[in-house]
Amino acid sequence: MKKRLTRSRRQRVFAGVCGGIAEHINTDPTYVRIGWILISIFFGGLGVLLYPLLILFIPLEPKDEEETFS
Repeated sequence: MKKRLTRSRRQRVFAGVCGGIAEHINTDPTYVRIGWILISIFFGGLGVLLYPLLILFIPLEPKDEEETFS
């Protein structure tokens, strides 16, 4: 089964975009966040402009039935 890119529910600071990317490529979310900051700095704020678009276009990870506590 092919893994889809989704925003993370577990590894989120703001909206789960960097956490979802990190889960998709199997790396630490801290590395993705640092890379995102560097992109924002060195490419004239491109990361800041791209982040809201990714929030809109990357779906939120579905809830796992096992993780919900009723």
